Amino acid sequence: MTVERWTDGMLDGLASSVTELRESITELRESVTELRESVTEERESITELRESVTEVRESVTELRENLRESVTEVRDSVDGLRVTVQALLQVAAQSQRDMELMKQRQEENDQRFNILLEEVRYLRRGNQET
Repeated sequence: MTVERWTDGMLDGLASSVTELRESITELRESVTELRESVTEERESITELRESVTEVRESVTELRENLRESVTEVRDSVDGLRVTVQALLQVAAQSQRDMELMKQRQEENDQRFNILLEEVRYLRRGNQET
């Protein structure tokens, strides 16, 4: 086995390599630190995104419930309007029948009046002749 002696040039080269290695390790540590910070930021962003998605889901659920309630209210209102319209139509039909009945009675009364008027005229003529 031979023993090699380190020369100043070799020691300077080794020192330079060690310095470069230390600088590379420092840069690597900085890169790892930046990467960790970036991962932490991404995790925070993902957490915020999940919270936003949860809020949107809750809003959509609430909107669906409100929409269902509104549709139910509209249906109930329409049903109420149908009942009201039906009742108004029945009242209008009854009023029409009542008007026709009143018209018929008025015609009958007019006929009776005309008959009585003719009888009165007849009696007056008879009284005037005697």
